[in-house]
Amino acid sequence: MEKFLLDTNICVFFLKGKYNLNVQLKKVGLQNCCISEITLGELKYGAECSDQIADNIKMVDDFSKVITIVPIYNSLSFYAKEKARLRKAGKLIDDFDILIGVSAVANNLVLVTDNQKHLSRISKIKIENWIVR
Repeated sequence: MEKFLLDTNICVFFLKGKYNLNVQLKKVGLQNCCISEITLGELKYGAECSDQIADNIKMVDDFSKVITIVPIYNSLSFYAKEKARLRKAGKLIDDFDILIGVSAVANNLVLVTDNQKHLSRISKIKIENWIVR
């Protein structure tokens, strides 16, 4: 069974109850899904910027207790190479996006995102989009 790294946008949609992502997560099994520690930081930031800070922080904290969080440390060399390659090609993307994407590649995970346009620029990345609009 493949394992999946959920991008921040997928987590936000899931936490907001959108696009029937709960069904897809149940189908693949939460034990086969994880998030980057970058995504956790972005979710916490989003909660701090929201109108319901306490509720959203609790939601993010509860979510982080039931999903595996992948560290970025083993992805940093690949990050540096990919960022340099993308820069030279004139196709640079946001640092956090690169870090999340290279974490998927370095850990042999399929990245689940609604941002294929930018993240598909990362070498050797496998992407799925679970958003059905």
